Amino acid sequence: MAPALLHMVLVVGGRSVRITETEAYLRDDPASHSFRGPTPRNAVMFGPAGCLYTYFTYGMHWCANVVTGDEGVGEAVLLRAGVALTGIDDMRAARPAARRDRDLTNGPAKLAQALGLGRAENGVDLTTRPSPVSMVDDGHGPPARIVTTPRIGISKAVERPWRYLAG
Repeated sequence: MAPALLHMVLVVGGRSVRITETEAYLRDDPASHSFRGPTPRNAVMFGPAGCLYTYFTYGMHWCANVVTGDEGVGEAVLLRAGVALTGIDDMRAARPAARRDRDLTNGPAKLAQALGLGRAENGVDLTTRPSPVSMVDDGHGPPARIVTTPRIGISKAVERPWRYLAG
């Protein structure tokens, strides 16, 4: 599912981002939050698919994932980066340290901050309408080329080529 989410649009209120980078986290993956089984923190990862899983990291940042596995499985795709489409002034206000518009959403924590995603959005169903957060296909189409690399920012299973970028 991680490559399939490239070029989809994540919409939060009047803000939207075209997804340009993702990373997959599977149930047998020691780098995944679900590797050791369900906990109160990661329960959303265990389904149903199509929900948003947000988590707090490093004591200061939120990150956002799309749950992709069957219920009870514990699989998700981290939304690593995107291109701001709408609500850019609101994103600038949420991320005043960003010097350029491309810096608003060019990392997983930056993307979540720019869109205002946090604890309140954990578990939101991205597929129902209306929804405070949704993932939509705006007809832009998939990337012409997808680059696959090892994941970054982790210390376990770093060799797995489960990072995908719209090329």
